[in-house]
Amino acid sequence: MRWLLVFLLASLIFSSLGNWLRKIGLGRLPGDFHFKWRGRDVYLPLASSLVLSLIAGGIGMLI
Repeated sequence: MRWLLVFLLASLIFSSLGNWLRKIGLGRLPGDFHFKWRGRDVYLPLASSLVLSLIAGGIGMLI
C-alpha cells in the first residue's frame, strides 16, 4: 500500500513538473513509457518514479 502511495505522489510530481524534470534528464530513462492512445498522450514514468522514490527514501533515512 505504501508503494502505491509513493507511485501516486511521484506521478503527480511528474505531471506538474514534467517539462522542468525533462530538462534535467528525468522522464527520459529507459523504463519511462510515452505513447499515444485514442488521440491522447499517455506518460508512465516507471523508472523515474523509482529513482525519485530511492532519493526520497535516502533523505527519509537521513532525517
